[in-house]
Amino acid sequence: MGKVIALANQKGGVGKTTTAINLAASLAVLEYKILIIDADPQANATSGVGFDVRNVKTSIYECIVDDLDPRKIILNTDIERLDLIPSHIDLVGAEIEMLNLPNREKVLKYVIEKIRDDYDFIFIDCSPSLGLITVNALTAADSIIIPVQCEYFALEGLGKLLNTIKIIQNRLNPELEIEGFLLTMYDSRLNLANQVHEEVKKHFQEMVFETLIQRNIKLSEAPSYGKPVILYDANSRGSQSYMELAREILQNNEMTRIKNSEKVIE
Repeated sequence: MGKVIALANQKGGVGKTTTAINLAASLAVLEYKILIIDADPQANATSGVGFDVRNVKTSIYECIVDDLDPRKIILNTDIERLDLIPSHIDLVGAEIEMLNLPNREKVLKYVIEKIRDDYDFIFIDCSPSLGLITVNALTAADSIIIPVQCEYFALEGLGKLLNTIKIIQNRLNPELEIEGFLLTMYDSRLNLANQVHEEVKKHFQEMVFETLIQRNIKLSEAPSYGKPVILYDANSRGSQSYMELAREILQNNEMTRIKNSEKVIE
């Protein structure tokens, strides 16, 4: 059974979609079967792995509102073992249409259960809000990655997000855990970035990933080419950072594989 991880922070521009795309791609390169669910109406994760949103006819919207089988809309990306359930601007209206549905907070959970066994990891890229779609994502997820930008307002709003997580743990998903706080856009030359790093580590301690996502121009350029950074420039610092994060997550989940060539037979 695959692990479902939501990437959420109601603050925009912190690296949710960048992390969803590049962490998923890194794990796929490490030979794990990965699915990205784009749960943001802006559909940046969809375009970021090479699909023109204007050509998307069916999306996660139809799965949520019309109970469409998710297997019918899964798209294969240019990276082997990396699949996508796309998003569409129609998702903006889904929250209103969901209001009268029974168990409206669990609709996405029911969608994911149909395909959960097909993947090692399923990543849900959430919109920068704490609306009903994000609540659905957190209800469906086993854990949450919280990207935190290394800038002045980094901790602003985190309290509200953590309160939402606590409510969901109490009422909808008692198994939900925090996978980790991920510091993004880090530049070791800046005192501010180091201060934010220290502050987040002081508050959240072992819940903070050891991996820091460095500020990197290749990481910023890759989405405009519709590619994860590992395809755009595998040698870039951004690509290396996300590969380090992938390995850290595998280690944290006790999923590190040992190649046959590395096994010692006594």
